[in-house]
Amino acid sequence: QVQLVESGGGLVQPKGSLRLSCAASGRTFSSYAMGWFRQAPGKEREFVAAINWSGASAYYADSVKGRFTISRDNAKNTVYLQMNSLEPVYTAVYYCAAGLGLRNGVGSYDYWGQGTPVTVPS
Repeated sequence: QVQLVESGGGLVQPKGSLRLSCAASGRTFSSYAMGWFRQAPGKEREFVAAINWSGASAYYADSVKGRFTISRDNAKNTVYLQMNSLEPVYTAVYYCAAGLGLRNGVGSYDYWGQGTPVTVPS
């Protein structure tokens, strides 16, 4: 079992930055690929970024390439999402998830956090 707790969300002005964190419990954190997803009001949950167990490989949704960076610190059981140049379209609840492969599908992840909201006003 892996329990995930996100933090770092909030209100940020356009062009601003936020760093989300996701703290994991359990001694097997380094065995899992980690992903970030988001869900805007009235929309389906969608993939944002993923990173493999070691941190050596990552990939991103096209909509966030060049703006967001995913990273992890296995010693701290934490995965991060640095978000820069935020725009209102990025307003959503952001979720982290743990799975066994570096994939972009919601169904590919076994464990989910409760989410942290990010609001970028227009």
